[in-house]
Amino acid sequence: MGSFILVFLAVFGALGLIAGIPAITGVAVVLAIVTAVDMALAVRRQRRGKSEEAG
Repeated sequence: MGSFILVFLAVFGALGLIAGIPAITGVAVVLAIVTAVDMALAVRRQRRGKSEEAG
């Protein structure tokens, strides 16, 4: 899900640059950073939940 959001925000930011609307590009960049941090924390949570014990 996060990957889809990042692609969408990249396209949204590019369109903002092409259209000359820096506010849209800024919002897309901020949201992309938030999404990337959320993805990194989700991976960290998943790794922490695994244990070496069977069962």
